[in-house]
Amino acid sequence: MTINCKGQLIDLTTPKVMGILNVTPDSFYDGGRFKSEKAILDQVTLMLKEGATFIDIGAQSSKPDAETVSEAEELQRLLPVLELLQQQFPEILMSVDTFRSEVAKQAVHAGACMINDISAGHLDAQMLETIAKLKVPYIMMHMRGTPKTMKNLTDYEDLIKEIVFYFSERIAKARHLGISDLILDPGFGFAKTLEQNFELLNKLELLKMAELPVLVGVSRKSMIYKSLNTTAEKALNGTSILNTIALQKGAKILRVHDVKEAMECVHLVKLLNC
Repeated sequence: MTINCKGQLIDLTTPKVMGILNVTPDSFYDGGRFKSEKAILDQVTLMLKEGATFIDIGAQSSKPDAETVSEAEELQRLLPVLELLQQQFPEILMSVDTFRSEVAKQAVHAGACMINDISAGHLDAQMLETIAKLKVPYIMMHMRGTPKTMKNLTDYEDLIKEIVFYFSERIAKARHLGISDLILDPGFGFAKTLEQNFELLNKLELLKMAELPVLVGVSRKSMIYKSLNTTAEKALNGTSILNTIALQKGAKILRVHDVKEAMECVHLVKLLNC
């Protein structure tokens, strides 16, 4: 199972880790931490040193109730960071977290090799066609509504069946347009209750039927800290536990704030399978 990033084939037989870099003032865990060039470079240096294959850069928060920023502001936050990282780390594999086709296009031209879309193309009708033209891997996530409305859209007759149906429709459309490298993100915390998040994790292996790599992003999310009656800052141990379960159920990419601990999960689960 491979994906093509800038002509480099990334083998996902051994799961990979994607480090999160939020250049937003309001992300739920690290919002506002990476304002200066030094802070950004220090964090990316650390994540790469600890073993991250990809760095996922987001310039708009997608936490519940997050306000939408303008396209111009998203680009103003994002492009200088992409240029800085491309200059400092020429071999870096940057993913950009956006649901806007124009941001995707400019990001790829600025050095990004992958687009991570929380809406799987539903929030911008031009996104899938843009990805097809850019010829980059595309992460499509399951979500209902928008970050502003998703908390009220958690009524499912059959959660897993509806997620599988959602992806089958999105995959068919993407394939019709000629998108080669697709990655599925079931969207933990997006239009799902606490209980539904755990149901999804428990049945994660059912997404294997699509025969595509699955990305899991549970890092420090409320499904962990609310369940443990703690905070996002104290949710690292819980994150490692759920990442381990996700790997055992077939996850091929872990999207995390804490790369070292995720790499340890990958290493130990790999030993189980030897």
